[in-house]
Amino acid sequence: MNLIKAKDRQELDRRTPSMPWYIEKFINYKLPDLSPSSLLEYVRDYDAFLSWLLAEGLAEGPAIRDVKLEELEKLHMDSIDAFRMFLMTRAEQSNSRTTISRKLSSLRSLFHYLSQIAEDEDFYPLLKRNVMAKVSIKRTAKPKDTAAKLEGKLLQEREIDEFIRYINEDYGAEVADNKQALYAYANNRARDTSIVSLILNSGLRVSELYNMNVDDLDLKKRLLYVYRKGKNDDTFKTPVYFRQEALRDLQHYLSRRESQYKAPKREKALFLALPNGKREGSRMTKRAIQEMVIKYAKRFGKPYLSVHKLRHSFATDYYLRNDLYKTQEQLGHASPETTQIYAHLTDKTMAEAIDRPKEA
Repeated sequence: MNLIKAKDRQELDRRTPSMPWYIEKFINYKLPDLSPSSLLEYVRDYDAFLSWLLAEGLAEGPAIRDVKLEELEKLHMDSIDAFRMFLMTRAEQSNSRTTISRKLSSLRSLFHYLSQIAEDEDFYPLLKRNVMAKVSIKRTAKPKDTAAKLEGKLLQEREIDEFIRYINEDYGAEVADNKQALYAYANNRARDTSIVSLILNSGLRVSELYNMNVDDLDLKKRLLYVYRKGKNDDTFKTPVYFRQEALRDLQHYLSRRESQYKAPKREKALFLALPNGKREGSRMTKRAIQEMVIKYAKRFGKPYLSVHKLRHSFATDYYLRNDLYKTQEQLGHASPETTQIYAHLTDKTMAEAIDRPKEA
């Protein structure tokens, strides 16, 4: 089973009983269609909203599980606007416009279910009045806007190979005076090069990398088998191709994986870490992968790079050579609208390429 989903399912099962009965009913209704990760986000959103209702005296409580349906029915648009303002202005909430829209969408899904789908024993809707039906939620991240934010923050053409080569060859010289950094680099160079090379030659997400096992890799066919985001079927892994350029890096890492990380036979994870004081290697965490990329990116002179921007870098390069449909399939996007980001990004790339001087 997808390790992240398994962990989120445990957290979902732990937190759901603290919700009102009608939210438990909604979560169970959605469970066959949505991943545990998505439903856990719903529960977190409902926790924040119900806690706010109690703090504002709009529900009696005393706990969030005691908030009544009747109290939801009595909410006015002024209350929803006040909650939106609360999310925008409270510094500790750290909510972007995208996050606020997502939280309101979570509420709208719940209220729609309670007013249009769920019924009481007399076949009447559980919620007689749906204030969220009046709430307009604007799309905050159009593909063109997202492309504009990414412009200048991705690796372009030659930089993809240069970054991989930098990790594999040049970084060591830059930290030669730092014995601790040099020691860590010598131990993990093959692994780190392999991870970055794989992202830049396949477009994998960090969660997909984290979940990968050795058995998920088919070097002969240059295929990876990964749990795709948004798919709630843990019996099926999606095949994803990677470019020839990543093959040598993967082979080099695999030849050292067992000896370098003292991997026990029971450890199936593809990418391992061996923390100080540990005798056996274990699955490299998502945070460790993200921090590793940032470490090299800063030294490379591109501190804005992240795992996701490496994915974007691959996607832009891939789209220049293929069509929208193939790019959507390769990246595992549910909607072609998401993939249109790269159409906007490549407009500028192609405009610059037309006037680029020929190489000598």
